[in-house]
Amino acid sequence: MTGADDTAPGADPRRWRALAVCLVAGGMTLLDVSIVNVALPSLRAGLQAGDREIQLVVAGYALAFGVVLVPAGRLGDARSRRLMFAIGVSVFTLASAAAGAAQGPVWIALARVVQGIGGGMISPQVSGFIQNLFRGAEPGRAFGMFGATIGVSTAIGPILGGLLVKLGGPDFGWRLVFHVNVPVGILLLVLIRRLLPAGGTRRRQSLDPGGVLLFAFSVLLVLYPVVEGSQGKPLAARPWWLLGPAVAGLVVFVFWERFWRSRDRETLVELALMRQASYVFGLGLGTFYFAGFTSIFLITTLFLQNGLGYTALQAGATQMTFAVGSAVSAWLSGRLVQRYGRLLVVIGLLAVAVGLIGIDLLVPRVNGMVGLKLAPALLLTGLGGGLVVSPNVTLTLADVDPVHAGAGGGMLQTAQRVGSALGVAVVLAQFFAGLGMTRGDYPRAFSDSLHTTIGFVGLALVLALLDLLRRRFRRPRERADEPAAA
Repeated sequence: MTGADDTAPGADPRRWRALAVCLVAGGMTLLDVSIVNVALPSLRAGLQAGDREIQLVVAGYALAFGVVLVPAGRLGDARSRRLMFAIGVSVFTLASAAAGAAQGPVWIALARVVQGIGGGMISPQVSGFIQNLFRGAEPGRAFGMFGATIGVSTAIGPILGGLLVKLGGPDFGWRLVFHVNVPVGILLLVLIRRLLPAGGTRRRQSLDPGGVLLFAFSVLLVLYPVVEGSQGKPLAARPWWLLGPAVAGLVVFVFWERFWRSRDRETLVELALMRQASYVFGLGLGTFYFAGFTSIFLITTLFLQNGLGYTALQAGATQMTFAVGSAVSAWLSGRLVQRYGRLLVVIGLLAVAVGLIGIDLLVPRVNGMVGLKLAPALLLTGLGGGLVVSPNVTLTLADVDPVHAGAGGGMLQTAQRVGSALGVAVVLAQFFAGLGMTRGDYPRAFSDSLHTTIGFVGLALVLALLDLLRRRFRRPRERADEPAAA
């Protein structure tokens, strides 16, 4: 970062240091998605929590995070992005301290919901700051660093959680998982005022309270059935009937947004974004990719720990090759996305698919040192994943007006959240159903559920190819139109 050009005309000289603050905060919120899973057994024993309370610890965070993303992004656009970021970090830090000090299962479940609200307030501001602070080829590099943060945070969570649980022991280890956020949050609050631009809009904008309530209600109804069974509840036993009211709520939301816009007021979601092909393709691609991407870690961890008897630390170390590959390629992709565009994402998705197919072929055939033998395939999958996430964010938001950067980025992250929740729900249910049918054959259950993740990645690849063709055919037409326009 320190080697960046800080002399560009109109450039904020603090922008790369501001990005570092954003990445640390964003990584902290993403890390808490995976790090807590490792601590659940000792947390259950320490607080004498039942299945329902444990489910709330996991699902409460995901639900609150997903519901808050778009409203928080819009609030940052309409008021002050730095203020929203600071409030989000404060809420997240206080909730982490409360979760680590929990004296009962209800206490920690509520703290996790508040923690999710804080995380949902932080994340859309990160993409908003990148859109506002960087110009030219720099957003690609900045989003590349953001993509590296996503990959590393997701993959390193299990190993860091395992280290903290081992360090603190069965009674205090799970508390360390939450308390580790507190000093980081305090440091961030000191740096926010010094390094992040105050920003704010030139005129006071409408906050669209009706749109906020309708959107939050609809997203909650979409997410609840898919995260409600996060501990392996069968798909058929979940309240899928809630999707009906969710669709109705989204329809009413669209009509409300049009009505609110007709009164010359700013809306929660800029509906014009849905007419931008680059944004729509990126939204769909991100949804399907995250449906496959997130579930990979869960079923791999279950296979290694429950099937092969690996410790949490060993299972996390096995997946470190994915994190390394993802971090390296995400950093490189930020420098290549302006040159290769959507082709870079296509190459990344092909690499992910080949890596997953390699894992699928290896698992039933390897004996002994399984984690080490899976490492090359996981490395290839990580290298591919790093070429997908950050370039897709860059290309999706490239045509979005920076004025709507927070809401646009929040919408993209909400789609990714919905995709993650859906993928985890489907793949985990398939994994546990496979175990029941095969009487505990973990390699078979792992392989069968891996086919679904490959399917999700395949759907993302189809969208990437369609967008690539659209972009290739659009260029000749644009060049042909230039003389007439002149």
